[in-house]
Amino acid sequence: MTPLATVAAISGGVRITAVDHAATAGGVAPGQPLADARAVLPGLLVADADPAGDRRALAMLADWSGRYTPWTAMDNTDDQCSGRKPGDGGLWLDITGCAHLMGGEAALLADLTGRLTGLGLAAVAAAADTPGAAWAIARFVDNGPLVRRVPTGETRSAIAPLPVAALRLPAATSAGLQRVGLRRVGDLIDRPRAPLAARFGTAVTTRLDQALGTVDEPLSPRRPPPALRVRLAFAEPIGRTEDIARATRHLMNDLTDRLAAARLGVRRLELAAYRADGTATLVDAGTSRPTRDPDHLWRLLRDKLGALDPGFGVDVMALAAVVADPLLPTQGTFEPGCETDDGIAQLVDRLGSRLGTANVVRLAARASHLPERACRPLPALAADPGVPPSGALAGDQRPRRPRPVHLLPSPEPIEVVAPVPDGPPALMRWRRVAHRIVAAEGPERIGTEWWLEDRGHDPRHTGQPRDYYRVELADGRRLWVFRAGRFHPGEPPRWYLHGVFP
Repeated sequence: MTPLATVAAISGGVRITAVDHAATAGGVAPGQPLADARAVLPGLLVADADPAGDRRALAMLADWSGRYTPWTAMDNTDDQCSGRKPGDGGLWLDITGCAHLMGGEAALLADLTGRLTGLGLAAVAAAADTPGAAWAIARFVDNGPLVRRVPTGETRSAIAPLPVAALRLPAATSAGLQRVGLRRVGDLIDRPRAPLAARFGTAVTTRLDQALGTVDEPLSPRRPPPALRVRLAFAEPIGRTEDIARATRHLMNDLTDRLAAARLGVRRLELAAYRADGTATLVDAGTSRPTRDPDHLWRLLRDKLGALDPGFGVDVMALAAVVADPLLPTQGTFEPGCETDDGIAQLVDRLGSRLGTANVVRLAARASHLPERACRPLPALAADPGVPPSGALAGDQRPRRPRPVHLLPSPEPIEVVAPVPDGPPALMRWRRVAHRIVAAEGPERIGTEWWLEDRGHDPRHTGQPRDYYRVELADGRRLWVFRAGRFHPGEPPRWYLHGVFP
């Protein structure tokens, strides 16, 4: 096998960032200058490093690791850390409460490293009481097994013999500690903290306390942990649509049972399929109201299973209630024909699943005299803001004048001939076609909204009063037109078409 390494410009020179097994056996190591590496191994094949691609691949592995726990994150340790080699990559997995699903921590880590090895990746996994201790054990225990586990309560003795670089300190800080004879973590554990912090900064004491567990180390997961999650593993990878649908239905029933026990209703579902090739694919569905009806939730996901690509096979599936709200039992009724709002909510959910949630809206009244601003779209089941319709008086819920069913997005200019300059139109030209008007009713004056002129709105439509007419054309069509502005002798009035009546 030809030895392979990736290189990048680091510290003013070209250095090795990552190597394969053949290059390692030949004496090449990350961080080594390329010239030295070629002197040691003349047949070394090199390629440019791709840090952005490495981060994307690591993110995919973080998502794939969700097969073991919903809490996964990428290692965000600074690249300038003395314990971080160029090209290093790592993942954090919080397996608290999840290890029993795989037969214990050791079995979980063995399965994880075995699968990564099968994908052609070299990996070492460590489990400890703290993230800092696990990080140190995974990287600084030489010639140990691929799976390393620190028993509970033995963190201190496990990290004491490791070099100070295992505390994820800046390179300059690690070098300074070594110059004064503090080479091992054990040399720092019993030292007074105040002199250490005064000479080397608080990073030393903070990292030490985090590794020992006396100070919490907050880590942010890549995805927010769900409220509830159920998981199903298969003895052999599955790929048929029928098998995936059957597994999804099984997970759905399990999840809704747990939601009922917790008195919760789901607002957003996420179905994850973890594939045998080290990748994961996700589909999700949302609801307008909290629900735990398995049939309804199944219908929402069923329509999206076609987008779930099984690849070379799916060996683990998980269904999570990403967002859940309290849902208490409701009292039903014995009266025949009495319906609840559940049917409407389910219809809205199914429409949103197929058309997109943003495309399922209802119109709510807004306090504006202008017809194009009298309504605004709201989510279909959003609470009514309680604003009376435009043109309505107190206690009145409808405009006093009829309005067209179809309102143009923006008033279109037309040419009009009127017997009297400030009277109703008799002839109009719209989109280069002349139309004779046989009847006209109006005007209905709508006042200005002068306060909108400074907000970028067209002053033709907001800063001038409008005189609206309902007109009927010779071919039977009925239109809604208006004259903009007050009549001034010597100035031709401007007319616009705004709507069409049924």
